[in-house]
Amino acid sequence: MPAPRWVARANKIGLNRLTKFIAPWAPGWAVVIHRGRKSGRVFRTPLWAFRRADGYVIALTYGHDADWVRNVLAAGGCELQTRRRALQLGNPVLYHDESARDMPPVIRFALRRVLKAPEFLRLDVVRELAATS
Repeated sequence: MPAPRWVARANKIGLNRLTKFIAPWAPGWAVVIHRGRKSGRVFRTPLWAFRRADGYVIALTYGHDADWVRNVLAAGGCELQTRRRALQLGNPVLYHDESARDMPPVIRFALRRVLKAPEFLRLDVVRELAATS
């Protein structure tokens, strides 16, 4: 069971406003840049994202119904800023993994034991964009 929606709303109001400044360069963090399905507005969502094979895996701590996930799925991809790099990602695939094997050990523990969040989104790197500062 992913984190409750009230936690997501609280993070959106408070924590995300802070983490969006460190997420583009801090290890394990990233900013997903996506466009709203209805509004067309551009949104920036800070989160954990980890490089795996030809792409990135993102833990869905609020589940697959989060607005940013639905936006990325509808668009077929997104932009990702991580470690001062900007990447175009595509081919989003949702999957369920109780073991969280694609996550680093500390994150795996948190996802399995604390957050109980077994859903993930895998995206392929389509191309590298201009570097971010």
